[in-house]
Amino acid sequence: MKKKIAGILVVLGLIIGCTGCASWERGIKSIGSDLSGGLNRTVEVYDYSGNLLKTYEGKIDIAESDGGKVLFDMNGNRYSIYNAIVIVEEK
Repeated sequence: MKKKIAGILVVLGLIIGCTGCASWERGIKSIGSDLSGGLNRTVEVYDYSGNLLKTYEGKIDIAESDGGKVLFDMNGNRYSIYNAIVIVEEK
């Protein structure tokens, strides 16, 4: 019985101790974004010369991807951006 209580206290201590960690906060924000369909963000897309091509604003869900592409969903539409500089700013 004492081992169970000690184990619970250790787990609670770890959870409470990690609440101030930046990685913990990012994880919580990611879960919230997944559950709510995105966060209020501004996405700016530039070409490699620095010219602004397009700006997207709204509740945007960004998906992780490899190979130089950016995927995101906004208002029920999926956007795929290749070979561009993408700046995402959370409002």
